Amino acid sequence: MPSKEQLMEHWVSSGIIKDKKVIEAFKKVPRELFVAEERKEEAYGDYPLPIGEGQTISQPTTVMIMTQALELKKGDKVLEVGSGSGYQAAIIADIIGNKGKLISTEIVNNLAELAKENIKKLKLKNAEIIKHDGSKGYAKEAPYDKIIITAACPKIPNPLIKQLKEGGVIVAPVGNMNEQVMIKGKKIDGKIIEENLGEFMFVPLKGKHGY
Repeated sequence: MPSKEQLMEHWVSSGIIKDKKVIEAFKKVPRELFVAEERKEEAYGDYPLPIGEGQTISQPTTVMIMTQALELKKGDKVLEVGSGSGYQAAIIADIIGNKGKLISTEIVNNLAELAKENIKKLKLKNAEIIKHDGSKGYAKEAPYDKIIITAACPKIPNPLIKQLKEGGVIVAPVGNMNEQVMIKGKKIDGKIIEENLGEFMFVPLKGKHGY
C-alpha cells in the first residue's frame, strides 16, 4: 500500500500534478477520515473505495487530476455535484480559503449526512453540503467560478452551463455508464469549449439530468 508521501512524490516526479496548491491540500486533508472504518488502512491505495449506498470515494490520483483541472484560486465560488463522503469538498475548501465558498450537493440522504459530519470534523467553515439534485445545479447560489461533477453524466447538464460564470471552468466525466472521458470545459461567449483529459470510470450521476 503506498503511503501519502509516496503518492505525492509519484505525482510530482511524473508531472501528473504540477499545481503546488493541490499537493498541499492533499497533504493537509486526512483521507482516512472519509473512508469506511474497516477500510482505513487502504485510505492511500490508489483506487476507489466503497462508501455505502452503491457509491465510491474516487481514487486519489483522479481526485487530484480533477482538482488541478479546476484551476482553483483563493476566493473562488465553487459548486460540486456529488459530495459522496466529502473528501473532494474538503480538498477544494482548503484551496479556495476562507474568502472562497463551496456549495456541495448530494442526492443520497445518508451520504449528505456523512459528508456534513466529515466537513464539521475538519471545521471547514467555507464548505456547505446540501441535500439536493445537483444535476439541476443550485441556482440559489449561482453564478459559480468553477463547477465539478463527480459522477458520470450523459452530457454536461444545461443548468450547470447556465450557472457557470463567463470564463469559468467546469470539470466532468462524460460518456455512457461503462466508459467516460474527463472533460474540462471553459465557458467562452456562453459556450463550453472542451478539452479531453483522458478516459475514466465513475459511478453514474443520479437525478433529472443524470442516468
